[in-house]
Amino acid sequence: MPGDVQLRALTKRYDETLAVDAIDASINDGEFFSLLGPSGCGKTTTLRMIAGFVRPTSGEILLDGVDVAQVPPHNRNVHTVFQNYALFPHLNVFDNVAFGLRRKKVAKAEVRRRVEESLELVELGGMAARRPQQLSGGQQQRVALARALVLRPAVLLLDEPLGALDAKIRKQLRLELKALQEEVGITFVFVTHDQEEALSMSDRVAVMSNGRIEQIGTPAEVYESPATVFVADFLGVSNLMDAEAIPEPAREHCTVAIGDFRLRARAGDVTASGPVKVVARPERVELLGHGTERANCLPGMVERTVYVGSSVQVMVRLATGAQLQASIANTGHADDYEQGTPVCVYIPEDALRILGDSGAALAPAGAPDAAPAPETATASA
Repeated sequence: MPGDVQLRALTKRYDETLAVDAIDASINDGEFFSLLGPSGCGKTTTLRMIAGFVRPTSGEILLDGVDVAQVPPHNRNVHTVFQNYALFPHLNVFDNVAFGLRRKKVAKAEVRRRVEESLELVELGGMAARRPQQLSGGQQQRVALARALVLRPAVLLLDEPLGALDAKIRKQLRLELKALQEEVGITFVFVTHDQEEALSMSDRVAVMSNGRIEQIGTPAEVYESPATVFVADFLGVSNLMDAEAIPEPAREHCTVAIGDFRLRARAGDVTASGPVKVVARPERVELLGHGTERANCLPGMVERTVYVGSSVQVMVRLATGAQLQASIANTGHADDYEQGTPVCVYIPEDALRILGDSGAALAPAGAPDAAPAPETATASA
């Protein structure tokens, strides 16, 4: 299908540095797919290999079933939008967008029609005569998108295109970029280190670390069901704690000992035994009154609160010595959690997820032993 990308054992080595290590990934036609991870994790190298700017050491890059790993960039039906936009300062908006079409010797009338369509698509219809320096950062980003889309690529590659913009403009353009992708219906491969960008725009996300793809899944899957300790820790606030897993015969849940306290967990590797990491997201943690008698509770004391507008982040020091964060909706009662207030921290069974201490990928909770683990592979920067 047009816009279908398959990466097979894709590897890139720079001298002694293994930058991308035999990754496997499938990107579907018309999908908004993000490569997410910290600096040096391999996401940009992977994108540049798809674009053709970096030649892989080994492996395949299949575009619509054809291996293009050794094909030069101008012969691939892909286009790239960079963080700095790379607009020509001496050309106006119209000529910047038309540049690629003219290089392809497209007829003059067709150039005008397609450029005008592209500018309308990115809501710059009245700005064709302006120079890049007369535009805001957000408008320049739209020009770069129009210049890419006018060539009608099967795949559009975006290398942190929102990174140079301020926070307010970035949030606005996230919505516009996702809506634009849905309207044009082509495959977007988006590179970012910003978790919120990836989670808010993507159909699926590949989380990368230290030369590996740790997990591929929908935003909900990678956030709510992290496959590894890294994914749990990298995406949002994770409340990672050391625990001892005590498997139950039913295999539908597992008892975990956190210090002297025992809790029940129903998510993650419920068949684990021995030292593990457990994770609970702040928004799933509840703070109850001190002395509340309820299962899956840990006693603690409020250390501080952080007001963030729509919610209050409450830092609690547990009786085990670990610190845990709870996200409480702002209902005007933040004073209930003043420093030194004793509380009971309740973690629902389905919100407490067990990760193997090694951080290896895990099968979904409740899956049979033979069920495949979440899609994983290996990559670097």
